[in-house]
Amino acid sequence: MGRLCERCAQLVQDFVNFVKRLSSRILDNIKECAAVIREGCCFNTNASKVRQLYEPVLENHEKQAAQEFLNHMETGLNESPVGKETLDALMILAFSDNGNLQHSAALYYLHMSQHMTTQLPPEFLEPFQPLLQSSDLEVQQMASLSLVNFLLEGNLNKELVVQVGLLEPILEMLESGDSAVQCNSCACIMTLAVTDSNRQAIGIAGGILPLLTLSKSYDPRVQQNAVGAILNLTRSERIKSILCREGALPVLTLLLQSADSEIQYYSCASLGNIAASPEHHKAMLAIGDKFLLRMLFSLMSSSVQKVASQACLCLNNLASNGDVRVHLFSMDIIPLVLSLLNSSSKDVRQASITLLCTMSHPPGNMVTITLDALLCEEMLQQLAVLMQTERRNPVVLIHAACTIQNLSQAENVEVIVRSQCFEEFLLALLDPKNEEESLQYVASCLAELAKYDFTREQMIKRKDKAVIRCLVRMAGHLEHKELSLEAATVIKHLSHSGKIAADLMPLMKEVQAYLMSFLTHPELRFQQMSIATLCYLSEDPEFSMIISQSRLKEQLEQVHQQAEETQALLRLAISQTDSLNLNE
Repeated sequence: MGRLCERCAQLVQDFVNFVKRLSSRILDNIKECAAVIREGCCFNTNASKVRQLYEPVLENHEKQAAQEFLNHMETGLNESPVGKETLDALMILAFSDNGNLQHSAALYYLHMSQHMTTQLPPEFLEPFQPLLQSSDLEVQQMASLSLVNFLLEGNLNKELVVQVGLLEPILEMLESGDSAVQCNSCACIMTLAVTDSNRQAIGIAGGILPLLTLSKSYDPRVQQNAVGAILNLTRSERIKSILCREGALPVLTLLLQSADSEIQYYSCASLGNIAASPEHHKAMLAIGDKFLLRMLFSLMSSSVQKVASQACLCLNNLASNGDVRVHLFSMDIIPLVLSLLNSSSKDVRQASITLLCTMSHPPGNMVTITLDALLCEEMLQQLAVLMQTERRNPVVLIHAACTIQNLSQAENVEVIVRSQCFEEFLLALLDPKNEEESLQYVASCLAELAKYDFTREQMIKRKDKAVIRCLVRMAGHLEHKELSLEAATVIKHLSHSGKIAADLMPLMKEVQAYLMSFLTHPELRFQQMSIATLCYLSEDPEFSMIISQSRLKEQLEQVHQQAEETQALLRLAISQTDSLNLNE
């Protein structure tokens, strides 16, 4: 073997120093192991005849490799930390029945896991099997801890760990009587469960029930890692169903009362993932007569921001159920949600506005939501403040727009349009840095408001040419067809009185272009939008004259002719169908 590079030489030296710092007991054990091997039948030619009758399981060169590895650990010989010689020696030590030899192999893996910055070669996973199944508790502790380190640092392919058969011994360690081994094995499951294939494998192998058992452990480290593993497993629809069948819901609900904020967070996030599937709502709400809703309501006020955020998100998923929204309204949840819009945590602000948006949907068979006037004004004020600071945040913009659109009934329109919140929507619409999806929701909200005379009057009074230009430009960008249609809807509503026609005159070329594109669009809703807009704009004599002299006139006649032909065909088809029915 050639000279080692500086990095590998340093790794070897680190390991030597690490071994030297160990307790004298472990060093003595290593030396005793070396002495035992030297006196073995393959090394000692003077061994008794009885010992010579023993047929060694390992070849002589393999025993020599083990001897060299022990010498390396003791004297620090120049050997690559992940070379073939090291692997051969690790295989000997790991599969040995001698606990001290296994101890040395586990110790070396632990050292590597704390210093490696590259991927551990796949072949180095094989020795983990006997180490994880060792009868020596210290070996299990070190081997499981080194595996956790490798996984957390990204030095191992997580799916490969399962594929080579290490999942079974990891799951077996969940039932260990040692809390350190349980803690490490839960951590392994938690890191492995980030891929869907691994989640399925854990479920099939029966890992759910042991994790639920350990989630009630008296050791906080074990409990944290067990609930963290459950959280990652809840990202699978199939595993969520298994968890519910195995009794996870009451366990996770009770854990919301834990004094440990990490356990609260993991439990709340797990329940939130389960609540994303409506079929589990009935079982979740049946626990203690909606005890879960009361606990989540309480956790919204948690001083731990990530717990408060997850409580909002879990309630948001449950609130997709209209009955849940009715119950939450009765708990007077809206003031609390509004207070969270001012949180110093971005996650809390986003989670609370998401919940507010869901709560703004009429529950049950109600057509609209009726809010107290003061509460409605407070909501608009808080949304305005939030939008002023996060005008380009898609989560804020989309959910604020949806919330206002849900509240856009006749009795609320005036207070909405007079609010700063409405101004913020117009500013957001003009901001070129906002994403198309965000602008689509803002335009949709404005289109809903523009159905009302009061909104149209206020927007026309503004004489805001920048807003008109922006709407026309968006209407013309058919590559974003939903945004285009919503912008065109606002223009159509504003054209209702004919007063906006003068503001569109300077943009006549762009207006004609998008109206023509709509008329020739294959979707009927675009054609209808163009025709309706033309009808309103034609109320202005000057605009009507321009349209009559443009290609729009010809296209309108063509659409009219096609519509008449379609109607004639429909009448014929209906007539023939009626005749067939009479003959029968």
